[in-house]
Amino acid sequence: MSDQRIEVQRTISVPPEVIFSILSDPNGHVQIDASGMLMSAEGPRVTAVGDAFLVHMDREALNDIPLGQYTVSIKIVRFVKDREIAWTIEHPSINPPMGYIYGYLLEPVDGGTLVTSYYDWSDVPDVHRARINFPVIPETSLRATLGILARTAVVA
Repeated sequence: MSDQRIEVQRTISVPPEVIFSILSDPNGHVQIDASGMLMSAEGPRVTAVGDAFLVHMDREALNDIPLGQYTVSIKIVRFVKDREIAWTIEHPSINPPMGYIYGYLLEPVDGGTLVTSYYDWSDVPDVHRARINFPVIPETSLRATLGILARTAVVA
């Protein structure tokens, strides 16, 4: 970890492909979100770098910036089936793009999968750093999301 990246880990007692199936499904992101911002998603399951889907958000859940409800495009920037998936957020009115990345690394281990959730804001342009306090999502939310992912994956 660094002062511009958070990583949290948890071993989940299912194989990587079960977890990856949740993470590559737009609705899976909504199911496991602990921030409270993700309201719904639309779009097909992602299968490669460059794929995208829409997420309808509600920033009031964080109560930090008065954006209310809005929609963003999630663009996949890393995709290694059953091993890693990562994305950035795009919106036509945000220029330059925000530049932060959320992702998951999946490592098979005895008893399941070691899941590393990460949030990296090292490439956020200064214009955005001046108006937003980073990290937007705290470590506790990433940890809580892993807990929800564990519960969701075991019943999947």
